[in-house]
Amino acid sequence: MNKVIEADFFPRNSDELSPPFSIDVSGVTGKRRILIVDNDRDTTHLVKVLLERTGDYLVLEENDATKAHQSARSFGPDLILLDVVMPETDGGEVAARIQADSELQSTPIIFLTALVTRAEAKSGLNIQGHPFLAKPVSIPELINAIEFNR
Repeated sequence: MNKVIEADFFPRNSDELSPPFSIDVSGVTGKRRILIVDNDRDTTHLVKVLLERTGDYLVLEENDATKAHQSARSFGPDLILLDVVMPETDGGEVAARIQADSELQSTPIIFLTALVTRAEAKSGLNIQGHPFLAKPVSIPELINAIEFNR
């Protein structure tokens, strides 16, 4: 049986499809669903490609922090990777909205930030009770953090 997710947030910049449309996810059973929120499209795309290449993850990119909460509700991620510094709405505000949502409040969040060093990130400190990784993040380090937050 094919499982289809209704989506009105993906892909961007497409003249061929107009929201809402369906994405067939029948072949992704067992994959962890990761939402990455960062205003840097190159960063989100690179992380998406590298994580999906492992075969263990289905990744949705969101480059507009003001839409992150709705994307999370629509996508139903197992984990959210969230940049701290973004225009209009910062990662802390997005995390607060997600935590206030009864459907999403138990979704783990890992902050990604260029505001700290790798040593600070490894020190066990957290941001709003969530772990964080220093940018630029290595994919093995990111996968370890994702798997630690199962």
